[in-house]
Amino acid sequence: MRSRLKFLTVLLSSWLALSAPLEALAQGVGNDLPDIGSPASSTLTLDDEYHIGLQVVRQLREQGQVIEDPEATEYLQALGSRIVAQATGDSVQRFQFFFVRDNTINAFALPGGFIGVNYGLLLATRNEAQLAGVLAHEIAHVTQRHIARRVRSQARQSIATMATILAAILVGAATGSSDAALGGISMAQGAAMQQQINFTRSNENEADRVGMGFLASAGFDPYGMPDFFETMGRRQSLTGTNRNMLPEILQSHPVTTNRIAESRSRAAQFQDLKQVPESVSYSLTRERLRVLAAPPEENMRRYYVDRRKQQDLTRGEEYGEALASYQSGNSGAALDYLTALARDFPQVPMLQSTLGQALMASGATNEALEVFKRALVLSPRNIPLTMRYAETLLKAGNAKEAHAVLLDLFNNVPPTPEQIRFTALAASTAGDSADAAYYMSEYHIATGNLPLSVSQLEMALAVPNITGVQRSRFQARLDEVREAMFSDRKRRQQQERQERQEKEDRERRQRDDTRSTRTRLSVAS
Repeated sequence: MRSRLKFLTVLLSSWLALSAPLEALAQGVGNDLPDIGSPASSTLTLDDEYHIGLQVVRQLREQGQVIEDPEATEYLQALGSRIVAQATGDSVQRFQFFFVRDNTINAFALPGGFIGVNYGLLLATRNEAQLAGVLAHEIAHVTQRHIARRVRSQARQSIATMATILAAILVGAATGSSDAALGGISMAQGAAMQQQINFTRSNENEADRVGMGFLASAGFDPYGMPDFFETMGRRQSLTGTNRNMLPEILQSHPVTTNRIAESRSRAAQFQDLKQVPESVSYSLTRERLRVLAAPPEENMRRYYVDRRKQQDLTRGEEYGEALASYQSGNSGAALDYLTALARDFPQVPMLQSTLGQALMASGATNEALEVFKRALVLSPRNIPLTMRYAETLLKAGNAKEAHAVLLDLFNNVPPTPEQIRFTALAASTAGDSADAAYYMSEYHIATGNLPLSVSQLEMALAVPNITGVQRSRFQARLDEVREAMFSDRKRRQQQERQERQEKEDRERRQRDDTRSTRTRLSVAS
């Protein structure tokens, strides 16, 4: 843990040096949050919050903890954005939602609008309103700026000490204990010690209250929040008093009878609001992650066979069974279910993309391409559909068109690092080595490796016969990255000087204290 803390402290020292263009590139998430009239920003700015959250997400990606599935991510982002629209109004603040490869029941809010949901939590919910209730609660933690409020209480600490506080927050979030990121840090003179503390009761109550308003205004059943609390409460009762046996979410979000009662009372106040029917995408995503996140040794086809013996499968479970067949290499067995589901729900991109993949795997390349083309007419520039269409084009030997459709998409929609890298692969396969190097440089920017980004941009500029437009674009980006690296290096040097000065001051005070103590002892004797 100490080495991790040291690493993240150094990591933290680089965020403020990034230029605005580089900030915008990484996942395309904005930096602004609504002003709630709190003085918290006097200590931890909105820009600081964004960079903290961004670095945690980068670390989670490097560790393979983020589920890089376009279909599931698209659903979660759409669900979260629907709630965020009620939370931020006309604000330009954008939130990023992602699934975490962890079967424990937990969700967490990071500063800057990054919200992670363990796939285990999705499986524990019984309906979309329960999942939405969790998201609304976490969104409220961000909009109410609970991290900034907590850090503000440490405002008298030195800059170096503040950096250590924030590094400890990063450690808590990166290790999956989300609420350590919102907890307090106990400081000792000259050093910082991480102390993982749960949300304060007031923060939890505020997130419940504010999140309930977001949930109901977005058209979800407001009882989804207390219903999920009750589900967690029953788990807490079953595990008794042994804290280590509790689901992770209960260790950081303790459920009490008072909390459930208060939540139900609030929900009753929103019964007059019109509710929107549950989307079919909820059950599809639930079963999709059940299959995709299952360990290799688990036979998911057997799981659905056993379910079918107990009861008729839901449409979501039918999709899960078909996906399990496709994942196990039996695309033929999946096609009947997928064809029927895609016909019944033509407006659901997830079904169309999975059908297209299954057709391609079965050797029906032309049919697969037609499925994607028809689906993209109904859902233009849909990320999962476009990604799967490009994958199919690559397999069919049409790399240039794959490259073109990806460029059209990501010139309009901010890509994730993996999507940037896939675009680079398409460019390389299409024979465009200059653009391939350029997109790899963007990938390294998104993952925080600026030196490698410089190398790729230099490679792009060295490619013979690049156009004047390409040369100007590559050179401008190279200048931006070099300036960011120079600013980072300069700021690091300033911080090192300050830390040396603080160390010298501490040592001098210790020597003075020692001399003073000796003098008092001498006089007393």
